[in-house]
Amino acid sequence: MSFMFILVIVLVLIGLFFATIFNNLVRLRQSVAESWSAIDTELRRRYDLIPNLVETVKGYAGHERGTLEAVTKAREAAASSQGSPQVQAQNENILSGALRQLFALSENYPQLKANENFMQLQRDLDETENRLSQSRRFYNANVRELNTMVESFPSSILAGATGFKSAQYFEIDDNAARGPVAVKF
Repeated sequence: MSFMFILVIVLVLIGLFFATIFNNLVRLRQSVAESWSAIDTELRRRYDLIPNLVETVKGYAGHERGTLEAVTKAREAAASSQGSPQVQAQNENILSGALRQLFALSENYPQLKANENFMQLQRDLDETENRLSQSRRFYNANVRELNTMVESFPSSILAGATGFKSAQYFEIDDNAARGPVAVKF
């Protein structure tokens, strides 16, 4: 009788142990999804600011069509990207490069640099870049926690059996794009 009682207690403890691991995996997966949502929100804000910035620059530097078209195409590609964080990061690299060209172009137009609307858009974009950077760090920290749990023993056994997979980090490959867009006045 006592052997059965001990066996039941051991089985219940093992069940509770695996239930705790499973619940932690679910919590971490949800944290990754939530933090990706924060990145998506900041990216959408960024995409909304760019057309206004391009229109403002057009008023002063309309004949710089190549740069303006590059920014517009890069924005459209990044905004329509629905792929993995790695694919999204590649599109963001292209967009960041195009924005750097746009801001470099503004150096040639003193009236544009003095335009209040342009300056406000630059500040808004810089603020968005800072928030995006914070969101990336938050997302990557959550991915690190999930990946550690998915790859560590004994949780790796339960993760593999229940279909939990490691998440991808949101990394930017372009070293120049690792920081916020340079805003120069």
